[in-house]
Amino acid sequence: MDLFHAREHLHDLARSLEFMLGDRKDEWLAARREDLDYGDIDGICRAARIYPLEGVKKDELDTALGYFENNAPRMRYHWFRQCGLFVGSGVVEASCKSVIGQRLKQSGMHWSENGADAITALRCQQASRPEDRIGYAARNQTGAA
Repeated sequence: MDLFHAREHLHDLARSLEFMLGDRKDEWLAARREDLDYGDIDGICRAARIYPLEGVKKDELDTALGYFENNAPRMRYHWFRQCGLFVGSGVVEASCKSVIGQRLKQSGMHWSENGADAITALRCQQASRPEDRIGYAARNQTGAA
């Protein structure tokens, strides 16, 4: 669950509560963004559920908060960053484009589902080979005289 899309959902949540938040919407949203950055999904839910909603508005709120509650384990952005992991989808999307799309989408290519699955697995395995990682080459050649 990338941070950009989670923030989009947070903005949607703020829009659905706008009639209750009034002039404090920006302040409320900034505090909830901070909650999200630290993975405090419970804080987001508590802050949204304090408003006494009924009927359709309550159903909309429950749906919006369900997104956060169901994806909470994938929204531990602060912990992910501490571990040196990416919280955006850009790296994954770029990898898919270069590793998989480069091979599967060439001109004239037609793949069966099984064939595409097989070449995808092969390309991912090859892209993950330790000997292909960037690093310093061993100095096994003598310098020019």
